[in-house]
Amino acid sequence: MGDESLLDSQESPYIEVTGMVIEQRPIGEYDRRVVLLTRERGKISAFAKSARKPTASLHGTTDLFAFGTFRLFAGKSSYTLTEANILNYFESFRTDIEGALTGAYFCEVLEYATRENNDEALLLLLAYQSLRALESKTFPDGFVRSVFEIKLVCLEGEFPGLSDRAKYSPACVRAVDTITASPIAKLYSFLVDDAAKRELEEVASLAMRRAFGSHEFKSLPVLEAMGVKD
Repeated sequence: MGDESLLDSQESPYIEVTGMVIEQRPIGEYDRRVVLLTRERGKISAFAKSARKPTASLHGTTDLFAFGTFRLFAGKSSYTLTEANILNYFESFRTDIEGALTGAYFCEVLEYATRENNDEALLLLLAYQSLRALESKTFPDGFVRSVFEIKLVCLEGEFPGLSDRAKYSPACVRAVDTITASPIAKLYSFLVDDAAKRELEEVASLAMRRAFGSHEFKSLPVLEAMGVKD
C-alpha cells in the first residue's frame, strides 16, 4: 500500500468499532493477530501487542468470541488494537467443550465468508445470537448449527429454498420457512422434534455445500468426530 494510510490523511488515525473476535493466533512471544467481524467495517485484521501477557491491558480481550467495542490505530498497512471494552466474553464455553467447538466452527465459517469494508452487520448479529443460543442450552447444539448455516446461506443470497418440499416433513418445511423469514433477533424462537431436526441437518448440509463448494472448514471434522448433533 506504499505510504498511504488505511485512513484518509485528514481523518483521525483511530477508529472505534463494535465487533467480535472470530480468529486469533499468537505472533512472536507475547503478541496476537486477531480477526474482528465488525458492524461498521466488516472483517478487520489487527495486531494486539502484548495481548498474551497476563498483566497486559489487552489480556483476555482478544479471546475467541469476545464481543464488545474495539479501538484501533490505522497504520500505513495494518491495524493495531489499542483498547477494548468487552461486553460479553461467552465464558461458559470455557467449560462447555461441545458448545465451544460449535462456536469455533461458526467463527471459521464467518472468517471465510466475510470481507473487509463490506456491510456485515447482519452476519455479526447472526454470530452473536447463535452463540447466545448455544449458551442457553434451550436448543440442541446441532439444531443451532443447522439454523445458523441455513440463515447464513440465506443472507449470502445463496439459498433458493427447498427444491422438493414434498420430500420433507411438514415440520421441517415450516422450520425452513421460519428460518428464512424470521428477523435474526427472533431466529431462535422455536424447536422441532428429532425427526425434523435430522431433516433440517440434511437441508443445512446441502445448502452449505452449494454455497461454499469443496471448501474444507478445518473445525468441521473435529466437530463431527465429537458427535455434536444432539
